[in-house]
Amino acid sequence: MIETAQKKERLLLVAVNTAEESRVRASLEELALLVDTAGGEAVGSIYQNLDHPISATYVGKGKIEEIRQLAAQLDADGIVCDDELTPAQMKNLEQELGFNVLDRTMVILDIFASRARSSEGKIQVELAQLRYRANRLTGMGQSMSRLGGGIGTRGPGESKLETDRRLIHQRIGQLKSELEQVKRTREVTRKRRNDTHIPVAAIVGYTNAGKSSLLNKLTGSEVLAEDKLFATLDPTTRLLSLGNDEPLLMTDTVGFIDKLPHHLIDAFRSTLEEAKHADLIVHVVDCSNPEHETQMQVVYQTLKELGVEGKPIFTLMNKQDLLSEEEKNLFERDMQADRTIEISVKDGTGLDELREVLLSFLRNRKKYVERLYGYDEMGKIQLLRKYGQIVTEEYRDDGVAVTGYVPNEYYNQIQ
Repeated sequence: MIETAQKKERLLLVAVNTAEESRVRASLEELALLVDTAGGEAVGSIYQNLDHPISATYVGKGKIEEIRQLAAQLDADGIVCDDELTPAQMKNLEQELGFNVLDRTMVILDIFASRARSSEGKIQVELAQLRYRANRLTGMGQSMSRLGGGIGTRGPGESKLETDRRLIHQRIGQLKSELEQVKRTREVTRKRRNDTHIPVAAIVGYTNAGKSSLLNKLTGSEVLAEDKLFATLDPTTRLLSLGNDEPLLMTDTVGFIDKLPHHLIDAFRSTLEEAKHADLIVHVVDCSNPEHETQMQVVYQTLKELGVEGKPIFTLMNKQDLLSEEEKNLFERDMQADRTIEISVKDGTGLDELREVLLSFLRNRKKYVERLYGYDEMGKIQLLRKYGQIVTEEYRDDGVAVTGYVPNEYYNQIQ
């Protein structure tokens, strides 16, 4: 948890509303959760209705004075803006207000720095932070020079905040080389996985939708699952056995969020590419969240940016246990999904249906085989055993009677 020496940072949330009021309120509520996850305390919020943020100061001059007065009343240590600020906006706001100015991107990067566990995750987070900071060395004023800790200073270390642009770019180059090595290792692992011909389902969704809990429930694993934003960052793959020991690899990916910094999308591209190489996308939605439809669109847009298109999608409307019967009746299906299933990971509702749907998906990728092979065709049986699944095998005088399933691409080779 990020704290100053005496107390948590008390932060006032600031936003510019360019759409419906309900949207900005929901975004500010999410920003408050982000601040809490980062170890700070959101003490209040304020927003201004504008067609677009002011290029020099994010909000107007009159609103800056309101922010100064409200921050003083609430004894706030600084503000967090609900968008990524330009270096000029951050510098000008700090000069006008006289205290620390953070933005949404800094808070998200700080959370990622605290949650990364694997070497790859740490490399990706540091790379994202340095790319963000490289463009702000001359424009971030006090917030870049603080040595006492606080949100936005976690990760590579406070000493790096004082390095010049040349050293930061050298470090970025080094991290990119390390990440390329990690990527090559991941590709080797993926190739080995592909050699087993076991299908892969990537679990995606908005942060805190219940992805890790689903993986735990289905596979009996113990992946960290907390009621917090970005509880897990590093991808986790577990084996799920369905009917007749039909195997499916399920990979839990990092949660998405609105206004996800492009620095993170770029840095985590190799991790998120697990979805790009999967055979199936399992989209988990927190249907109890009033903004779940907006969150679904954020997921689809992020997948599009990653080049994940044209794959079958099963959408799981999770947390049904939190809905009233009236709310359930008003529920809309996901029109972009191949199948929508209403579930509750917490009480197990809908999970049997999910298993049946997954089993049907696996079976549809294969053709049913029922054939008598002569003893001179044992190679075809071995091919079926290696790439498919033998259900029954009976040795007779005239050959071997076999029933089973084989992937569509190998069907002609065993005829």
